[in-house]
Amino acid sequence: MIRRDRPPAEDRGPTLFGRRVMLRSLTVADFPSWREVRTRCEAWLTKWEPMRLPNQPDVVRNRDAFAIRCSARQRDRQLGNGYGFGLFVDGTFCGEVNLSSIQRGPFQNAYIGYWIDEAYAGQGLMPEAVVVMIRFAFEELRLHRVQVSIVPRNAASRRVAEKLGLRDEGTALRYLEINGVWEDHVRYAITSEEWTERRDQLEQEWLAPG
Repeated sequence: MIRRDRPPAEDRGPTLFGRRVMLRSLTVADFPSWREVRTRCEAWLTKWEPMRLPNQPDVVRNRDAFAIRCSARQRDRQLGNGYGFGLFVDGTFCGEVNLSSIQRGPFQNAYIGYWIDEAYAGQGLMPEAVVVMIRFAFEELRLHRVQVSIVPRNAASRRVAEKLGLRDEGTALRYLEINGVWEDHVRYAITSEEWTERRDQLEQEWLAPG
């Protein structure tokens, strides 16, 4: 479900809805909530993320850096390069789901990345949010393929992909720099053909009212 209910001049992109989750672009007004979650969950999150460059502002503690991040996400959306969403449950910010590196032409591919507040983990919220994002990627953006790349020992993130039955395409060696180390990544994917075949099952399991 997508809602576009703001005038074009104020448009911040689509707002997506699942059964319990809402996905929308983050704005500078979200900084206090974002900072609180990221600070409290620092040990839970940063071990799975690229290391911040030494001279780069700390986006978690610097409001201006966060504002620049929001503007960069807005530009990506306007250019069709990516869509960044905050994850909200009952109006409370609790994570992010991002569709990035959108490539058109013969590839028609994008990458999904996600993280969630440790306090909300294990409740099935992230699989639901990823289904919402996959539906958006295929039915609104008309992509052909989306993929998720995960450090093999990141069991929590891998459970999301496995719960959704995303296809395991194998392990890419030393694929991305994560927390200062070139880490292997398991690559999961789903194509538009697979989505068409499995859409009813995924929507019934994760998006239909309980």
